[in-house]
Amino acid sequence: MATIEKIPMLAEGHEMLLQQLRHLKEVERPETVEAIEEARGHGDLSENAEYHAAKERQGQIEAQIAELEDRLARAQVIDPRMLSGDKVVFGATVHLLDEDDRRLVYQIVGQTEADAKKGRISYNSPLGRALINRKVGDEVEVVTPSGDRSYLIERVEFR
Repeated sequence: MATIEKIPMLAEGHEMLLQQLRHLKEVERPETVEAIEEARGHGDLSENAEYHAAKERQGQIEAQIAELEDRLARAQVIDPRMLSGDKVVFGATVHLLDEDDRRLVYQIVGQTEADAKKGRISYNSPLGRALINRKVGDEVEVVTPSGDRSYLIERVEFR
């Protein structure tokens, strides 16, 4: 029997997916159905570009809805405040020192929540993968497009 792979995410990432799903179902889907009906009224469907565009958009919306429903069904919502320890895990906020003695702070989050400018990196990113299961005091080497980087884990916190 196949196991269903859970998708870890924070509560806010889960809420964001719910909002996207709600918007697709309550706004975009009805608008597209209306556009299809209007285009049908224009006559010959074989040469009706509006009709074909609306039908294509309907297919895209349905695919997005199915994808979001799947992700929500497999969601494993994690509250970092319920975690503890000195090991880097999903949801942890990690304080790093890079090779130029710059201090960096990143929270390990899901793919939909990642935003490096806000200090949130995906657990699937090169740095995220390198940090997972490492401890305070560990040095981490990361291969990036701009070259190899080295980081020292100074502190791990859960907030």
